[in-house]
Amino acid sequence: MEIATLGEFGLIDRLTKDCQPKNTSTIRGVGDDCAVLHYPDSEVLVTTDMLMEGVHFDLTYISLQHLGWKSAMVNISDIFAMNGTPRQMTVSMALSKRFTVEDMEQFYAGLRMACDKWGVDIVGGDTTSSYTGLAISITCIGEARKEDIVYRNGARETDLVCVSGDLGAAYMGLQLLEREKSVYYQQVNELKEKMAEAKANGDSQKLSTLNAQLSTIATPDFAGKEYLLQRQLKTEARGDIVQRLREAGIKPTAMMDISDGLSSELMHICKQSGVGCRIFEKQIPIDYQTAVMAEELNMNVTTCALNGGEDYELLFTVPIGDHEKIQEMDDVKLIGHITNQSLGHVLVSRDGQEFELKAQGWNPMLNEK
Repeated sequence: MEIATLGEFGLIDRLTKDCQPKNTSTIRGVGDDCAVLHYPDSEVLVTTDMLMEGVHFDLTYISLQHLGWKSAMVNISDIFAMNGTPRQMTVSMALSKRFTVEDMEQFYAGLRMACDKWGVDIVGGDTTSSYTGLAISITCIGEARKEDIVYRNGARETDLVCVSGDLGAAYMGLQLLEREKSVYYQQVNELKEKMAEAKANGDSQKLSTLNAQLSTIATPDFAGKEYLLQRQLKTEARGDIVQRLREAGIKPTAMMDISDGLSSELMHICKQSGVGCRIFEKQIPIDYQTAVMAEELNMNVTTCALNGGEDYELLFTVPIGDHEKIQEMDDVKLIGHITNQSLGHVLVSRDGQEFELKAQGWNPMLNEK
């Protein structure tokens, strides 16, 4: 169904008709000029992300349902990175005519699955037309007690530097998808050139054979690389780590989610906290599939883990007194410590050499990934 058949408000009604509030702080959701929220005893956290087709995602290899999930999760992750609890979300989209009502239902199916996982209410948004593809803008609203909020500027000398999960897998997943996309289109273009030549020569039999080949180009074999695809296409916000830190009685001194790469995020914390850092290459958590893929692509796996981005793991610092508690936590790795600013930002290699750590993660203003 064409979106114009329903119109803007008809589309909104169709996509949000089952969005019933789950949070007591949601007084009024979709259906009025504004959402109405009430937070009597806590601070309000607000984050916004914009995702542009061709810059942040490629619909050649990500389904609209996965895109909906990921669009929600990257915003929810920001609330967790402040040690908060996500509560509400607004969703705005600019759509070109190639998208149908059913496409948007798939997008919202993924979006709502992500919101349902973390108890987030969809309370509003906007839709408009686009001449250049799909644009998505999402705002997530959360809450936290004033004393619980964790900023980027709280790291202090001797604090421990920790990360959740493993790093570099999402970037390797992207490289894998980009490689297979390139191979696929190379095969398609070669066949189309041969088809044009056969058509020009009036060779209908060859044209028929080539057309059959075009429709049966083999899909890529991703066996053994499923984890890499999952990390790229089905982003997870690490609210479970935030909950476990709370249960262990650990309040990070500084925290960020890793969206642009470990090196960039660590430099943000150091700059805003006025400190230096010392991290150890051998301590950076890397999954086996990530290492294998990096070797296959002739890439340095540590560089991928430092600079790849889109892992959406949590990078945080804790007081040295919490060392034993951190050591007991599954899926959390101690990778270094905070130093005096005068000592700089140091990466210690596996063989003990020291290198200056540089922020080489993804820069969204370069318009490429």
